[in-house]
Amino acid sequence: MNQPVPVQKVLCANRGEIAIRVFRACSELGIRTVAIYSDEDRVNEHRHKADEAYLVGRGKRPVEAYLGIEEILEVAESAGADAIHPGYGFLSENGDFAEACEHRGIRFIGPRPSVVRLMGDKVAAKTLAQKVGVPVVPGITLEGPEPDVVRAARAFFEKNGTVLVKAAHGGGGRGMRVVRLATDIESAIASARSESKLAFGSPAVFLEKYLDRVRHIEVQILGDHHGNLVHVHERDCSVQRRYQKLVEIAPAPNLSDRARRKLFDAAL
Repeated sequence: MNQPVPVQKVLCANRGEIAIRVFRACSELGIRTVAIYSDEDRVNEHRHKADEAYLVGRGKRPVEAYLGIEEILEVAESAGADAIHPGYGFLSENGDFAEACEHRGIRFIGPRPSVVRLMGDKVAAKTLAQKVGVPVVPGITLEGPEPDVVRAARAFFEKNGTVLVKAAHGGGGRGMRVVRLATDIESAIASARSESKLAFGSPAVFLEKYLDRVRHIEVQILGDHHGNLVHVHERDCSVQRRYQKLVEIAPAPNLSDRARRKLFDAAL
């Protein structure tokens, strides 16, 4: 039986506090670290928290610099990194990136490419959730020529009322807008598509029926290559600003045991 080879050096394909947390964990485990940074982030603290740091995306926009799959992989190979941690946002939900890592013989610290691709596609993920009996909110992905996207968005709005427009690929609150009036659909779609393209490399947007006065509660799960899967309980992420989480509370307050069990069952 082949024994797993320990990770020796990790490149974090991210920046800021996200990368710093990864480097801190690696340091505690005795793993060497590699940072990447854009020209605009050359004085960012994460660059100095890693054992090595390399400039990427010269001449590109600050966000676009962290989306260059081939360049990031070339840096990882030249630095001798045997694993890449994507952090969250940027390429973390990009199945092509996870697959490219696999093809280069570099470990992607995260799910298999097929799972990343599935979870990065909000419609496919919702379809899978429905198949296994998890309740979902109505939603639709829109891509293609803008007139067609706007037309489909208006039809969805007429059927569902107030909607939330967001990037179809990636997360972190990028491109998210609440639309309460039909007259605002076109401008919201245009803004969301533009921001999604810059942040995730795709102009595809996702519309979802908007629910007022709800809580944002997540259940974190961990799995391994042997098929073991566990949850690590829930956290309440309802305190947000511009759809970015500010405070995460665990365990979630004022949550009944019955609701908590249903969340755990749905997550697993």
